[in-house]
Amino acid sequence: MRENKLLSLLNQMTLDEKIAQLMQLATPFFKGAKEQGQITGPMAEMGVTEEVVQNSGSVLGASGANEIINIQRTHLEENRLGIPLLFMSDIVHGFKTIFPVPLAIGCSWDLKLTEKSAEIAAKEASVSGVHVTFAPMVDLVRDPRWGRVMESTGEDPFLNSEFARAFVRGFQGQDLTTEVERVAACVKHFAAYGAPEGGRDYNTVDMSERELRENYLPAYQAALEEGCEMVMTAFNTVFGIPATGNKRLMRDLLRKEMGFDGVLISDWGAVKEMIPHGVAENEKEAAYKAITAGVDIEMMTTAYVNHLKELVEEKMVNESIIDEAVLRILQLKEKLGLFENPYRGANVEREAEVVMSAEHRNAARELAAKSSVLLKNEQILPIHKEQKVALIGPFAESGDILGPWSWLGSKDEAVTVKEGILRKTTDLSVAKGCDIETITDSQVEEAMKAAEDADVIVLALGEDSEMSGEAGCRANIQLPSAQLQLIQHLKSLDKPMVAVLFNGRPLDLHGVLDQTDAVLEAWYPGTEGGNAVADLLYGDMNPSGRLTMSFPYHVGQVPVYYNHFNTGRPQGAPDAQERYVSQYLDIPNDPLLPFGFGLSYTTFTYSGMTLSRETMSDTQSVDVSIQVTNDGSVAGEEVVQLYIRDHSGEVIRPVKELKAFKKISLKPGETTNVTFTISEEQLRYHHSDLQYTSDPGTFTVFIGRNSKEVTEKTFTLTK
Repeated sequence: MRENKLLSLLNQMTLDEKIAQLMQLATPFFKGAKEQGQITGPMAEMGVTEEVVQNSGSVLGASGANEIINIQRTHLEENRLGIPLLFMSDIVHGFKTIFPVPLAIGCSWDLKLTEKSAEIAAKEASVSGVHVTFAPMVDLVRDPRWGRVMESTGEDPFLNSEFARAFVRGFQGQDLTTEVERVAACVKHFAAYGAPEGGRDYNTVDMSERELRENYLPAYQAALEEGCEMVMTAFNTVFGIPATGNKRLMRDLLRKEMGFDGVLISDWGAVKEMIPHGVAENEKEAAYKAITAGVDIEMMTTAYVNHLKELVEEKMVNESIIDEAVLRILQLKEKLGLFENPYRGANVEREAEVVMSAEHRNAARELAAKSSVLLKNEQILPIHKEQKVALIGPFAESGDILGPWSWLGSKDEAVTVKEGILRKTTDLSVAKGCDIETITDSQVEEAMKAAEDADVIVLALGEDSEMSGEAGCRANIQLPSAQLQLIQHLKSLDKPMVAVLFNGRPLDLHGVLDQTDAVLEAWYPGTEGGNAVADLLYGDMNPSGRLTMSFPYHVGQVPVYYNHFNTGRPQGAPDAQERYVSQYLDIPNDPLLPFGFGLSYTTFTYSGMTLSRETMSDTQSVDVSIQVTNDGSVAGEEVVQLYIRDHSGEVIRPVKELKAFKKISLKPGETTNVTFTISEEQLRYHHSDLQYTSDPGTFTVFIGRNSKEVTEKTFTLTK
């Protein structure tokens, strides 16, 4: 259907039909759904009529080819103009085959495998009838108290941008029209949702426009440059105005400046939430502000269907604004091929073949292993297969390792740690030891008995999945005290102890890192988590994950992140007085574990760093090279990280910024030369007037295994 046909269709629609296209309702509203579309209870309270349902444009949360085909068929029979529905869902880190949570995926530093994970999620979703996923979330995160850090890839704008591109490529492919086993991506949450005050979900965000542009917008821009079809508004305020009603943010910045011409959707209920925010007195004003700001689809509130027609009749809203929104929705439906094939990729037989296939589970297992980060190892790991292992902890036999936003994932189908280890050895004793937040004498007794003959104790510890994700904010980010007590009881046995952690945020690891001999951060590793953990514990995979979010020494440091600014009185300056510097009196300034940190079963040595020139201009570049050697006895992967510091800018600049990285694989004794090219563009930043340019002067380039352990050289930019 060409553009003129879409315009012809738009011209045939009544104003009521147009407005209904802007309404997104949950699956139970629709006939053909498992719940048969009966409008009762809370749905009736919303005031949604059958006519609105018949003319609505999209569905939230439907699953399964059979159900979606039934809903679409029934809808097309009842919709006057035969306009198909869009089916949208939260497919964040897997559809049915669940991959690690995005924060873990970020720690893989593996863009190809990340893209593959999104491609697999899209394949499973599309054959099950889904057209759009509400992913990727590209919000920059610096506060581990916020539960949704698990849904981001970390604290660095450059790295987040690279992952944003990989996810969009994986979900959408090259051409949504011809590649029916892909889905449209919806980048979220625009904008700056990852910076709520106090790390508390839905809370106020207040930052300068320069900070917004410098650190928070790049990943959204990267997703848009990859062709991301949709954007979701954030719950928070930006410049003092809720994002969903923020005309400057959405029409001026997102659409005009950043060039987005796709569909803009509110988050769940966000249009009506402008009332408690205090910028709208009622639903009518909320509808006015949202449509004026450019929000095309209202998710799960009824401000549009109840008030837009009235606003048009009162000439407060020009009908052309509604036409623009409807046309964008029709264009996406056309791009997905829904007018020619309203069932798109939905196929019951194909669904049974594709979903949770062995190929998909193998990919999930690989990514789970590469996303895990070895935080400590006192020559305990890998475990030898002849060693007797005691597996103890609330996650020893738990399937609750999928993490939040694992919508259709099954805990019963997840491979537990016990099941994974039993594929490596049969010499295993198992005890729960404690629950997530409670511990009893009998549980301790059982754990001590299980461990008494063991050569190695493996502790499976962490957060219940409800302690993370949306609305999963925590002020205390240590492990629950019951689990710390369990560690202390077992430590009295004086046996080697390995802690395996399942969680969705960086933790304060006091009581774990200092009390055990090895620590493996597995995050929420997904469906194949138990197999991946066992692969790592037994050395069948060599840990290669590196942290993309700093682990705080104490929650009182938060937010703590590597690319911070210096101060006029920095700690450690040569002429600093002991007391009168920027510091805490009771804890270090530095995090417990820095950005980029991670250990391996082998060791890598960096040497011979060189620059191709010490002075560069706007038209020149500098090549930076370094020798990396695998000094150990096993093959391994290393993430070689390049950082730059601008020593004197028009505004203050971070102490270092990640600008490039390469993940390399080396055999024992092998050496390779790793080269990066630095261009003038990489030295640019947003000045006080928001211009994005570079300044002449001195720069330091750092290369190393993490943001702390680096080798450095200086060069000069001339203009």
